Amino acid sequence: MGNLVSICDIKDDVHHILDLAIKIKAGEVEDKPLEGKTLAMIFQKSSTRTRISFDVGMYQLGGRAIFLSSNDLQMGRGEPISDTAKVLSRFVDGIMIRAIEHHDVLELAHYSDVPVISGLTNIEHPCQALADVLTIKEHFGTLENKKICFVGDGNNVCNSLLLIAPLLGMDISVACPKGYEPDEHILSIAKEYADERNTEVTVSSDLKVALDNVDVVYTDVWVSMGDESEELQRKLDLSPYQVTCELMNLANDEAIFMHCLPAVRGQEVSADVIDGSQSVVFDQAENRMHAQNAVLYHFLKDD
Repeated sequence: MGNLVSICDIKDDVHHILDLAIKIKAGEVEDKPLEGKTLAMIFQKSSTRTRISFDVGMYQLGGRAIFLSSNDLQMGRGEPISDTAKVLSRFVDGIMIRAIEHHDVLELAHYSDVPVISGLTNIEHPCQALADVLTIKEHFGTLENKKICFVGDGNNVCNSLLLIAPLLGMDISVACPKGYEPDEHILSIAKEYADERNTEVTVSSDLKVALDNVDVVYTDVWVSMGDESEELQRKLDLSPYQVTCELMNLANDEAIFMHCLPAVRGQEVSADVIDGSQSVVFDQAENRMHAQNAVLYHFLKDD
């Protein structure tokens, strides 16, 4: 049994999961491979894409998903996470959790007897990163020697992209102001992966440097859930990093724009970019389900 709390958990399986996602999307796997399986979905944070994609995905694979908000669980009233993990393990075949704190998911996975899949934490968003690389591969036909630049706040999405890019033969740069760099521990692991695979991982405050020879320009909201008290300062610090048409022109001519959504037009991205011809944001949104279906198949299907 395995878990998907971090991209590191699937570093040896990421190619297999990506290939599986392509096959599932194309209808090239057996019908209803997860028939009789049940997935518990715990949500400590609100969601559109994560909830719907996992719910519909389990249905398509022949299984069932049960939505559980933190208010529905005794965990929200103080029951230890370890007890919740042990109890749910008696009822369901897998647990997906969209959590506030990364350590809560680590604890849940430690005590669970069934696979635990992260739907987001404050540190990583592995399912989003899988959907992103699936989208890039669909668009370009390959991931090898492609370069992605994440622009703005080095957040959980950025962290997972840093880990997955070198595993798939991609270079990745991060363009961010001082104080908004990605997690130092994750960055060090990403650089180890890059050294092993002869790819590059870089962080710079200089947009021209970070966007040089880039095939994918990626950004996310400046004010994530939980950061509302810092909103004014974040807008001030990150305003030079808004993805505009001028900024897109610093990348390769055929570069695409990506955003995990929801987006705030006029803040992290201009409307003419996200709604323009280079944008693939809705392909990304759809691919959340296909990538996650591959994760569910990989972790929940009987051998």
